[in-house]
Amino acid sequence: MPRAARPRRRTALAALSTCLMLGCGAGAAPQGAEQTRPPSAPAEPGDGVVTWASSADRVGEAVDGRGYRLVVHTSVGGSGLRVRLSNAFGDQPVTFRNVHAGLRRDGAALVPGSNRRLTFDGARSVTVPAGGIVYSDPLPGHVPAASSLAVSLYVPRAGGALTGHWMAMQTSYTAEGDHTAEESAVHWKQRTGSWFYLDAVTVRPRSASGAVVAVGDSVTDGWQSTTGLNRRWPDYLARRLAESPTTTVEGVANAGIAGNRVLTDVPGQSALNRLSRDALSLPGVRTVFLFQGVNDIKAEPGATAARLIAGYRALVNRAHAAGKCVVGATIAPFKGWREWDPAGEAVRQEVNAFIRTSGEFDAVADFDRVLRSPYDQERILPGFDGGDHLHPNDKGMRAMADAVDLESLDCGSSRPGQG
Repeated sequence: MPRAARPRRRTALAALSTCLMLGCGAGAAPQGAEQTRPPSAPAEPGDGVVTWASSADRVGEAVDGRGYRLVVHTSVGGSGLRVRLSNAFGDQPVTFRNVHAGLRRDGAALVPGSNRRLTFDGARSVTVPAGGIVYSDPLPGHVPAASSLAVSLYVPRAGGALTGHWMAMQTSYTAEGDHTAEESAVHWKQRTGSWFYLDAVTVRPRSASGAVVAVGDSVTDGWQSTTGLNRRWPDYLARRLAESPTTTVEGVANAGIAGNRVLTDVPGQSALNRLSRDALSLPGVRTVFLFQGVNDIKAEPGATAARLIAGYRALVNRAHAAGKCVVGATIAPFKGWREWDPAGEAVRQEVNAFIRTSGEFDAVADFDRVLRSPYDQERILPGFDGGDHLHPNDKGMRAMADAVDLESLDCGSSRPGQG
């Protein structure tokens, strides 16, 4: 039966006051001696819904005494904002101090009055052990959908491997020393195209909303889309969901990693090895959207269709066991890319036939048919080609999002075990 229509949500930043956005005056910073949350008290994800996420990987060596102002884009709006900080790939403990969240005005500058301190079990500092993650306490106030959020954190003590996300397709900022409470851009002079430590943001929506997480590679990560304008295909999907009067899925998490594979751990952990952390553990996720496999096919040696299909089945079974719906997307054409060959194309066709006809997925998004040229079905349509014959441009990204059946993303809400 069709769901009752819900009012269309406003996403314009100007429609809400700064105080409404992040609750000016509520949840004041603790006074007195600084407290540090012990690493032996892991935070729980709570009952919120993920509004933004990225997939963690090792991105270099950590540095003491550095500040990070990380710019991210929310999907669903809500109250009780929490951030998830990750040391998943660290080999030493890392301490975070004076973490703040505010609304970005432009560049590294924030909307005046919006920057608020986040705490961890009431403490202003937290130490996360190697391999660990931590959630902040909920922040009073409301954060709008489709808003540009800046999470600022200071790392006095780190060292060893640095956890983050290399290809953000978004400009963030770093600084020497602790300038997290400052709303001006004066000390945030150094630009970066990566995110560090931050891998998820959650909120409590006003309605009973859920989320979808897109597990993928560089196409999902947004390569060849316009940097800073949020034109990855999951971003376009979030805009469609925001305008839909019927679906109750509003949160969108991007779990794409450039070069990532289903079966092997180069680069980043494989989809099989990161599914739990990057998708199933995120609060409010109803549906896993699986769009991955081209890197397995074009590897040397490339995966066989049988091995790749077995990998898909394992991912689907694990997601279903967790009560999630799984949407499978066909692998897009890539003839013209340097690693394309007829043998790999035959594997792609066999795998796509499985995705379309096996019935193992709860729904299918046929990105192959959306992107391929009618004149050469092994190639991306020239108008959608970002220039390298593998990655779609902004128009191609939008066409992919437009091809997703929004109602199919809601099916996870009825699966047994869904929380």
